[in-house]
Order: sequence, then C-alpha cells, then structure tokens
Amino acid sequence: MSGKFIKILLMGSMALAPLHSLASDSARSGLDEYVARGMKQTKAQGLAIAIVEAGKVSRVSTWGQRNSKGDPLTPATVMYGASLTKAVFAYTVMQLVDEGKLDLDTSIATYLAKPLPEYTNEAKKYAAWQHLAGDERWRQLTARILLSHGSGFSNFGFLEADGKLKFHFDPGSRYAYSGDGMILLQFVIERGLGLDLGREMQTRVFDRFDMKTTSMTWRADFAANLADGWKEDGSVEAHDERSKTRAAGSMDTTITDFANFAAGYIRGDGLTQASRNELTKAQLRIDTASQFPSLQAIAAPQSRHKDLAAGLGVITFSGPQGRGFQKGGHNDSTGNTWICLERSKSCVVILSNDVRAEALFPGIVKIILGDTGMPWSWEYGAHDWAKP
Repeated sequence: MSGKFIKILLMGSMALAPLHSLASDSARSGLDEYVARGMKQTKAQGLAIAIVEAGKVSRVSTWGQRNSKGDPLTPATVMYGASLTKAVFAYTVMQLVDEGKLDLDTSIATYLAKPLPEYTNEAKKYAAWQHLAGDERWRQLTARILLSHGSGFSNFGFLEADGKLKFHFDPGSRYAYSGDGMILLQFVIERGLGLDLGREMQTRVFDRFDMKTTSMTWRADFAANLADGWKEDGSVEAHDERSKTRAAGSMDTTITDFANFAAGYIRGDGLTQASRNELTKAQLRIDTASQFPSLQAIAAPQSRHKDLAAGLGVITFSGPQGRGFQKGGHNDSTGNTWICLERSKSCVVILSNDVRAEALFPGIVKIILGDTGMPWSWEYGAHDWAKP
C-alpha cells in the first residue's frame, strides 16, 4: 500500500465531521461510503467495525466476505483476536491484583518454587527459560514490567539469531514489545499461582461480558462461521485451530464479543477504580520512532511521539480530546485495532481478516472519533499518513 494512496484516502475522510452520534442516517452513510470505497481501492476482502459511545455499544457492522468461497463476514464470524489478546490478559491480571493473588511490583521469583532458569522442558508451552541461566536480571521482573513491555526481551526468543531468549537491556529501563514477556507472566500465573489462564479468562472476562463466541483455544463450533484471511499479496491463509492458551495472542473472538469487552473495559467493570486506572496509566515512556522492529535504538527527540507510553497491555497517548489508549493486533493476514478516549468513554474496534485493510484504520477512526492524537506512524511505521 503506497503512502500516496493512503494519504488520499485519509484526506477524503477529513471532510466528514466526527460521528458524535451514529443514530442519524447521514452519519451511518458517511462511514459506509468511506469503508466501501476504501475496501474497493485496497482490495481488502473483509472488515468489521464496532463503536462504543459513553460506555455502551452503539453500532456493530461488517462488510465483505469471510472466506474465498464468498460467504459473508457477519457480526458473529469468528476472527483472530491476535495481540488484542494482550489487553484482555492484562484486564484478567488486574482482577488477580484486586484479589491479592498477585502484586504488580513483586519479583516473579516470589511466586516460583525454584529459580526461573531451572524450569526446563517448558519451551513447547511457554519458552526456553533455561537460556536465562547465569543472568540474575530475571529476578528484577515484575508483573508491571512484563505487562508494559519493559522485560528487556525481544518479541520472541525463538526469533533471536541463536534461538535463545536473552536480556537486551535492564528490566524496566525502556520499552520494547515482547510477546515472551507476556507469556512469562502467564507462566508465573499458571506454575506459580496454580491457575489455568484459559479458564480464568473465560470466567473473569468472556463470561462476564457475554462473549459467547470467544475463547483462548479452538472450539469445534467455531467452524460454522469462521474467517480465513488475506495476505498483502492477495493470497488466502486458512484460520489456524490453536490448541494452546497463549497470553500473547491466541484468542479467537467476534466483533460483537469484543465490542462488549471494549465497553466493559472503558467502564471499568469488574475492577476497582485503582486497578482500572493502572491499565491506562502511563507506565513506561516510549522513545522509539515506531513499534517494530521491537528492538531498535532510542529515537532522536524530534522523532519521538510526545506523551506516548506503555500502559498495561495497551499503549497510551494524549491528544486534543484528552487521554486515549490503543491496542493493535496483526499477523500476515489479520489487521485489528482498538482505540478509546477516556473522557467520553468512546471507542472504535476494527477487526479485519485482510491485512490490507490496515490502510483504512486512521481514516475510519477519524470519521468516528475525530482528531484523537493517536500516533499511527508509530504503530504502523513509515506510511505517509495525513496529518490531523
């Protein structure tokens, strides 16, 4: 997707006023027209959007198809949650914090029966913790550090040149996106606290928010209305039947279900106010020019995004409408984003089974929420995004 084309799409969206209420026919048609035109030009095959206003779901809509046979994408279609899972995981963790089962700032060593590197043969479910032997910095790790991507790890140890998990900086000293950091906290919860994370997320989140078609692992009933995906080159990728709970990204969900979660999250249901505040508090300043690659040099001051920071499972930012937070989810055939404004308790959730749809995300959000201040160039890299 060329930066020039994306800029044209976004400039087209700037003429439309934010949809402060989606009750009017004109408000609905403005969004519908933009999505239809953008999908045609990007060749994106499927897109789902949910809108939360004042903490309540006000609209759920879908466009396009869920597979190459042309079956329609519907509000009940099962789609990858991808890294949106991390935000749901953090929400679950904060319930454990409220109950005194876990402390955000206590070393993970406190919860483990033996030193982390002594847990061998864990790579199939978690990661190869034994590769951290000889580096006592693992004892500095806490739930807060892991949830805010301050672990010091790369995204995944198996992606390292030698395939070994290692520290690249002192824990808590800077931001670097790490799925293995999330999975380490899952390990602490499961092996240290003796809890089954998939079961905890089911009862604490999915059941609470009436997410009937959401799970951390594959369910046979998903097959009846399942989304396959389209890659950048237009090829189709079949939906993977994931058999392991992975805090970093194994969740399957629907746009309807995740809309319910987004509304509950912005309201703070099931959490104390203090814990809800911690989720979207600026925990760790972000000083990189973009999110990926996960390990990159600190950017020059002029290339940094002001007020951008890691929350717990989300990123936070400031804009003309006050504080906001966002979480993306991406793989070769999936593009998701979820963005909220705290003051108005308004959110947009976008799930797509075609990665090419990501080019439309800033325009969609601008139409619905107006100027948020979300640093899209940090999330998606060096696109020529139109300035607000």
